[in-house]
This record gives sequence, structure tokens and C-alpha cells, in this order.
Amino acid sequence: MSLSLPLAEVLESVPVVPLVKAEDPDIAVKTSRALAAGGLTVVEVVFRTDRALECLGAVADDVPEMVAGAGTVLTAEQARQALDNGAKFIVSPGLDDGVVGVAREAGVPVFPGIATATELQRAHNLGLEVVKFFPASIAGGIPAIKALASVFRNMRFMPTGGVSAKNLAEFLTVPAVLACGGSWLTPDDAIAAGEYGVVTRLAEEALQIASIARS
Repeated sequence: MSLSLPLAEVLESVPVVPLVKAEDPDIAVKTSRALAAGGLTVVEVVFRTDRALECLGAVADDVPEMVAGAGTVLTAEQARQALDNGAKFIVSPGLDDGVVGVAREAGVPVFPGIATATELQRAHNLGLEVVKFFPASIAGGIPAIKALASVFRNMRFMPTGGVSAKNLAEFLTVPAVLACGGSWLTPDDAIAAGEYGVVTRLAEEALQIASIARS
């Protein structure tokens, strides 16, 4: 999907970002299509496999209804490779100046991970407005986000790590939370069995939860 709207606006209306981890580009494409069939339009292809770049490129090329980004980007070089393979946004588990610089030079949204006030202040002073809060459940969850948001009033958060259908609504009712990321939408066992209907149903459920939470 080409971004006719800023990504932040897209995430306001569809505030759930599923993570896709695959060794096979064909599986990444089928998983992304199943998510899109469930109404989710933004996906993070994570760099946790040897063929992650191929998977990202395949999703970017073959699933035009989906905004494909790269996740678990650790270095500036990985960020460049992600952009060369069609990434529309970059997500990192931590805050790295090199990754942020590559993304910003290319005019692509970047969501670095933060877990502390010190990291968030650094992100703020780099001119960022949205960060990944990771790992959300271990780093303090909703109380931590609320505390950080009370000080950094213009920052938005994308909690990831420990988010599930059970607590998605709680996270999304926090005004400072832009969207939530998570791997619960793409269960390994269902995908290994080729049960992509499970992925679609989980996507539909998440979108319904999000719609009620945001209403």
C-alpha cells in the first residue's frame, strides 16, 4: 500500500501492528494476506530470520493492500537494506542514532524502542514523536506509559511485548498510545499448519477490540 496518509494517521484508525516472522517469503506473503483479510493494513516483518529481507520484499511487492515495515532493525546497514527492499517504516527494539538517521534521511517513519525516561528524553531531543515501548509488559506496562506520558506530553507510544487480545483494549484506551504491536496475531503453530484462517480470525478480533476501545 502506498502511504497517501501519514502512517500515524493510518495507525489512528487501525491501531494494531502484527509481527510477521518467516523463513519463507511465500509464507510471509500468505500470512500478510490473511492479516489483510481480517482488516489489518500495517504489518511489521521482523528481522529475526536469515531470509527476513526476502520476506519483506515479497510482502512489499505482492501484498499491495498492506503497508509493510521492517522490525527488529539493529543497525544503520540493516535499515538501508530494509528501505531497499520496500520498507515503508522502521522499528527497532532500542534507540540507535544510526538507524534513526538512515530512516529520517529517507523520510521514512522510524519507531525506536525505549524502556526508560532517559531513552525517551533522548528520542524526544532527536525530534521523534512516536516510539516503541518495549518490552511493554516487563518495562512497567500501562502505569509506566502513563507516567512517561505525563512528563513527555507530546510523545506517543507503540507498546509491544506482552500485548495480547486480553489486554489490547486496556492499552488502546490510554490516550498516549498510538497503536500496539504483537506476535499473538501470527501464531507459529497455526502458520506451520497452513491454517491462515486462524490468522484472519485473530486479526478480525483485534480490530473489533480496537474499534470498541477507541470509540
